[in-house]
Amino acid sequence: MQLPLHSVSPEGVSRRQFLGSSLGILTVAALGGLTLPARAASPILLPALPWGDSALAPVISANTIGFHYGKHHKGYVDNLNRLVAGTDLADLSLEKIVAVSAGKADKTAIFNNAAQIWNHSFYWSSLRPNGGGEPPAALKKRIEASFGSVDALKKELATAATSQFGSGWAWLVADGDKLKVIKTANADLPQTAGLKPLLTIDVWEHAYYLDYQNRRADYVNALIDKLINWEFALQNLG
Repeated sequence: MQLPLHSVSPEGVSRRQFLGSSLGILTVAALGGLTLPARAASPILLPALPWGDSALAPVISANTIGFHYGKHHKGYVDNLNRLVAGTDLADLSLEKIVAVSAGKADKTAIFNNAAQIWNHSFYWSSLRPNGGGEPPAALKKRIEASFGSVDALKKELATAATSQFGSGWAWLVADGDKLKVIKTANADLPQTAGLKPLLTIDVWEHAYYLDYQNRRADYVNALIDKLINWEFALQNLG
């Protein structure tokens, strides 16, 4: 699921590279269970969840999904549509809005809401009922080449998710032939550094606080053990 951003980035990823990969992003999104259209029309729509509200319980409750998806994710969609209404961004797809707003001080609010829509859609497909367990063989081979073992990756992913100060995201990414774990703050995403996201864990408090209060580590470890969607990561790896 590629979304190389940053026509404005010092890393030098071009807008042409970004736009050229947008269809690939949405193709993989569909494979992961999202219902994003191949080219989003204005207004930006809230994509359907790839599973029912209670499907991730007891790790993530229907109550949390109701607020997280129905209030927070939907709120980003509503905010973005309000922010771009009547502007030259109003008829652009979500991915193009992220691309053209990234790194621009006068479009910070637009970027934050657009990126959070994308991040959340990616997060939902990074989870599945009865997930976790052993990765598919092809992905496991790549994990072992980069981290030594699946357990080592899980430990590094959990450390990134629990050590992110404040709101943000932990990611498994591809950097060329190598897999890495990184974390980003607030609405930022790996593509601003030219990295390819494979899966993500949301560590904003609204992702876990109703179920776990301040016990972020319990949420992260349970998610990795029981919900992580290794098949989605393999699809994104290509």
